[in-house]
Amino acid sequence: MTRRSCVLLGAFALASCGHKEESKRYPMEGVVVGLDPSSKLATIKHGAIKGWMGAMTMEYPVKPDSEFNKLQVGDKIQATAVVVGDLQYYVTDVKVTGKQ
Repeated sequence: MTRRSCVLLGAFALASCGHKEESKRYPMEGVVVGLDPSSKLATIKHGAIKGWMGAMTMEYPVKPDSEFNKLQVGDKIQATAVVVGDLQYYVTDVKVTGKQ
């Protein structure tokens, strides 16, 4: 293989790798107000998540399943919101801190 072929092959390999979006992690605290076991979604009423969003109530996918299984409606939690890109997010590292 010639040097030029190697350079072209290398450039093609780099171009085809695609861009992988980095995730950002934010600590959050809130109360579980609803659970959907079929879709592993938790509706969480949370305070402001500094650097990402204000206080609100919204549904979050919870990953992995073992983290979702820790939750019950009325649980006060501390967790990590993981954000990938503009529209993908989920909650993980769930710690139940009490009941509402």
